Amino acid sequence: MENKMSDSLRIIVFSNCKEFGEAVNRELNKIRGTNVNYIVPIKENRFSNGEGKIQIRETIRSKDLYIISDVGNHSITYKMFGYENHMGPDEHFQDIKRVISATKGHAKKINLIMPLLYASRQHKRDSRESLDCAIALRELESLGIDSILTFDAHDPNVENAVPCMNFENFYPTHTILDIFVDSEEIDFSNLLVVSPDSGAMKRNIYYANMLKADVGMFYKRRDVSVLIDGKNPIVSHEYSGKDVDGKNIIVVDDMIASGDSILDVASELKKRGAKNIYLISTFSLFTSGIIKFNEAYEKGLFSKIYTTDLSYISPEAKEQPWIKIVSCANYLADIISTLNYQQSISPLLKGKEKILAKLSEKTNISYQ
Repeated sequence: MENKMSDSLRIIVFSNCKEFGEAVNRELNKIRGTNVNYIVPIKENRFSNGEGKIQIRETIRSKDLYIISDVGNHSITYKMFGYENHMGPDEHFQDIKRVISATKGHAKKINLIMPLLYASRQHKRDSRESLDCAIALRELESLGIDSILTFDAHDPNVENAVPCMNFENFYPTHTILDIFVDSEEIDFSNLLVVSPDSGAMKRNIYYANMLKADVGMFYKRRDVSVLIDGKNPIVSHEYSGKDVDGKNIIVVDDMIASGDSILDVASELKKRGAKNIYLISTFSLFTSGIIKFNEAYEKGLFSKIYTTDLSYISPEAKEQPWIKIVSCANYLADIISTLNYQQSISPLLKGKEKILAKLSEKTNISYQ
């Protein structure tokens, strides 16, 4: 049965996540005890006027197909009208649809893995705004895919846009905490988890419960009359919660974009006497570069950023002493293998006991 399921499993990896996809392929072979290349070769063509075309270079008939794409990878370029153009999320999403159209009717099942959910920050509408994430999900549903797998969706409620399609939202919390507990030599009994805003409160509460820590929150007061780079600027951060003086702090968010907000939070915590500050983010995009992070690190505003390899991080950022990249390739391979075997994913969501055991061993304090 297992050999038959292995024969049916194939993954398509876009060039925007080639390194990560190859790591998933290696982890699949470790999990299954196989020596198989599960990756289906594709050719991503681009015409000189910018139009694209996808070719599948191997049969996928009757296969259980998993398509992996990193829509946040801005490093992919192509020539258009003689100049170099960087691909944005819209173009990556268009290529996803091209692959689906090329495989629909041939593959047995089509499962799309977008670790960074396309248009996830445009998940709700005020007045005459576009509702991009919901529209994208409905479009994928109309193309006939069987399921969407994503990580740490900005707002998981967006799945309500496609109530009849399987939408799985996974969290790398246990994977990150496993590495964090192993790596940091701090007093875990003197730990405080601080949410950078009200929207991130739920995930910060989960971290706090895992670590048996108290939780605080910053409230972002914004100037709603001004729009800069697509967002209302933050006027001030108001803190509510336990005194942070002398505490080791964890600040958790789903995404670091420009980094202005989370660095402001770190600065406010330092002003209040925080000891070590650790920033944890599933996706670290660094949309304005890393200079401000280097400067903040030099000033001692934070000790380290823990993030994942689920979306593109520039080579320059990877080399910095303040970043720790946690690989989720094994976790995703586990998910793919389990779904391909048509087994329950519930065991994959239970990593709490392992973290608590590590904490107990490291601190000689019972976390069970």
